[in-house]
Amino acid sequence: MSEEVTKAYRNADFINSPDARTIRMLCEYYEPRRRFFSQKVFNTVVFFGSARLVDGERAREALTQARLKADADSTDQAAQEELTRAESALEMSKYYDDARELSRRFTEWSMRRPKGNRRVIVCTGGGPGIMEAANRGAADVPGGKSIGLGISLPREERLNPYVSDDLGFEFHYFFMRKYWFAYLAKALVVFPGGFGTLDELAELNTLRQTKKMTKPLPVVLYGSPYWKKVLNVRAMIEAGTISPEDYDLQYRCDTVDAAFEYLTTELDQLEGNG
Repeated sequence: MSEEVTKAYRNADFINSPDARTIRMLCEYYEPRRRFFSQKVFNTVVFFGSARLVDGERAREALTQARLKADADSTDQAAQEELTRAESALEMSKYYDDARELSRRFTEWSMRRPKGNRRVIVCTGGGPGIMEAANRGAADVPGGKSIGLGISLPREERLNPYVSDDLGFEFHYFFMRKYWFAYLAKALVVFPGGFGTLDELAELNTLRQTKKMTKPLPVVLYGSPYWKKVLNVRAMIEAGTISPEDYDLQYRCDTVDAAFEYLTTELDQLEGNG
């Protein structure tokens, strides 16, 4: 033959075709698996939450600018709406700051533990908002590492700059990304978020409720004022759509101290060290 024949696994047209979908799925299982094992990552604490929240400093700066615009022309409806959004963003920024602090404290705690399989690493979806805050908190600790399980989305930024270089991933398939969230998780912290956060929380609670996930998995639902409005679990109990004991699938709290104490106590007890 006058031309070299391309091997199937080097054929980009084939690899990106519908016929090779299962191969791409397997790649999103085996490539992360190899990296996690090579980095000796076996346990994570997963932080979920909104990609839209910012830290207090950025929120205050935005509010200052919004007030200047609104004060300049009180009849400008767009400026008044921007001011309202900026005020809300500042109120919600406390969750970014709390996520960063909790991640920092947790990373310090984990790094003080004996080396080996007891290390628990912060893991997020790798994006902005609460995800950035948690990765940033881990990076605040000298030598601290964290994972970013990114997802390719049309309007989503790439991995935030605080994800550890050797532990950043970008998935195409949501279900493979969710698998790695769940498989390595030893605990979850769920901050206020939107549809994506609700989806992740509901799916993991379903796995626990139906006993498809049998390992103990402490879950912190952080931010009672938000979650009481968004997730009315007692209404589901009253309607008979879930059982009363399902209310206790997560621990509710509003302070970094309470969340940190719960997580570390639960993880120590799970290892028989409580």
